[in-house]
Amino acid sequence: MELELKKYILELGHTFKISRESRDTQDSLVVCLSLNGETGYGEATSNPYYDVTVESMMDEILEIESYIKAMTTIEPAEFHHYLTHRKLSHFAICALDLAAHDLYGKLKRKPLYELWGTTNNHYPITNYTIGIDTIDKMVEKMLEKPWPLYKIKLGTEYDLQIIEALRKHTEAIFRIDANNAWSVDQTLELAPQLKALQVEFLEQPLHADNIEGYKALRGKCVLPIIADESCIVEEDVAKCSGLFDGINIKLTKCGGLTPALRMIKKAKSLDMKVMVGCMTESSVGISAIAQLTPQLDYVDMDGAMLLKNDIATGIQIQEGGKLKFPSIGGSGIRLLN
Repeated sequence: MELELKKYILELGHTFKISRESRDTQDSLVVCLSLNGETGYGEATSNPYYDVTVESMMDEILEIESYIKAMTTIEPAEFHHYLTHRKLSHFAICALDLAAHDLYGKLKRKPLYELWGTTNNHYPITNYTIGIDTIDKMVEKMLEKPWPLYKIKLGTEYDLQIIEALRKHTEAIFRIDANNAWSVDQTLELAPQLKALQVEFLEQPLHADNIEGYKALRGKCVLPIIADESCIVEEDVAKCSGLFDGINIKLTKCGGLTPALRMIKKAKSLDMKVMVGCMTESSVGISAIAQLTPQLDYVDMDGAMLLKNDIATGIQIQEGGKLKFPSIGGSGIRLLN
């Protein structure tokens, strides 16, 4: 099998700001795995919060280059098991795992959702994210992209005023992501007011380590709470049960589609809602997420929509959120450059 690593600097359409960071570009690694005339693509973006860079991922992958080149077949679960055994970071594993799945599906001539026994007849629509900015600028960003569902990043001194201002201009559903920025008291104070403003749920309002805080919110917060930073790997799903109403799975954090499929099954067995989110990936990563949508309650896969220029084709997110799935197998990805 052939291996190629490509580094991209993805330029964002707007400065993207959350409670702990701000950026105008996103570094991204794309892994290309080729076998028998087909190429599979996988992606993982850098992340300072988890101390991951494109260079660190490339170094990890190049250490096992000889193993990859010696492969004559591809079976994603077995490949993932090997990568885990070699103790690569979850981000590097994700890029490789997504590429392996895309390649496997292309060789089988079937999309992944079909290989997993699902259909694309029903799926949740993605939200569109509005990053933290001045209130006027956040309103401007929202009006620039009319959409039925928005995720609003909060964690400012004027959070309620932001939602009140946005609500004046749209009847769309709002989701709130505070990225660990609130206290228990803030959450309990804001939740009823946000619910009245048609907010659907809160994502990770408290710090991930604040277990006692989440216990204090249980049964008192009037809005559902979804775990993000509190649910990184498979073992975290059970830990979130009883504290959260649902989980947000990030492929880069958990290590790709292989563990994500298990996390979905586990969460459903615990009667928890399941969401999959993105990390500002291009259509390489987003197209992999799209294959999971028939199994999800919610999805946040607007990463490619936030870019000035995409680097690939794959899933097409049309106006209103309807998906046009690729006609080729796997995740249906083709690189543009």
